[in-house]
Amino acid sequence: MSISTNPKSSNAKQLAIIAGVLAVMGVSLFAYLMWYVSPDEVLERVKIISVTENGCIGETMDGYPVNIGQCDAKPGDIIVAAVDQKVKERQELMNPTS
Repeated sequence: MSISTNPKSSNAKQLAIIAGVLAVMGVSLFAYLMWYVSPDEVLERVKIISVTENGCIGETMDGYPVNIGQCDAKPGDIIVAAVDQKVKERQELMNPTS
């Protein structure tokens, strides 16, 4: 008594499993990247350091430099601006001693 399997059916099942695993990995990677790169902006007081053609460069009250985009402030002014908290987290990971 031997059980015969159809080779085409076996190959189709293996292909479906591989495609499913790849799809799950792709969706997981996409979700992680969307979470990682999506901004988490909060309003903070920022002291303007300089004004460039790319926008105003400011320093948060806890010492992180941020580009807040176009503004009409002068160096030395303190303004309230939207600051991406994830940028601050990445800066801290790159330089943990500060």
